[in-house]
Amino acid sequence: MRKLLSLLALGAVLWPGSLPLQAADRDEPVEVSLRIRDHRFEPEVVEVPAGRRVKLVIHNEDSTVEEFESYSLGREKLVAGGSSITVFVGPLKAGEYDFFGEYHQETANGRLVAR
Repeated sequence: MRKLLSLLALGAVLWPGSLPLQAADRDEPVEVSLRIRDHRFEPEVVEVPAGRRVKLVIHNEDSTVEEFESYSLGREKLVAGGSSITVFVGPLKAGEYDFFGEYHQETANGRLVAR
């Protein structure tokens, strides 16, 4: 009986979709896509789960350079016109994190909300 229980436990560890693999999935960053279009972020508000790392993929559809900047996230990175960048943040505590476009602050504003 002990051997059977040991084999079942080992099978649970090695079987795809088992609990340890699900725990590993929680360690993977949540991917969020943002667009810069007409000097605005789309969407302006993005919700992500609290306690998780976040992978922000930012696509600049404008022809001019923009700088993704966030004091609350501690990030700033240039994104050339017609190109994309990736920014990793977190894990984030529950709360709101503002970001903006350095070169078009009057229009390029957004918020990441961790719940």
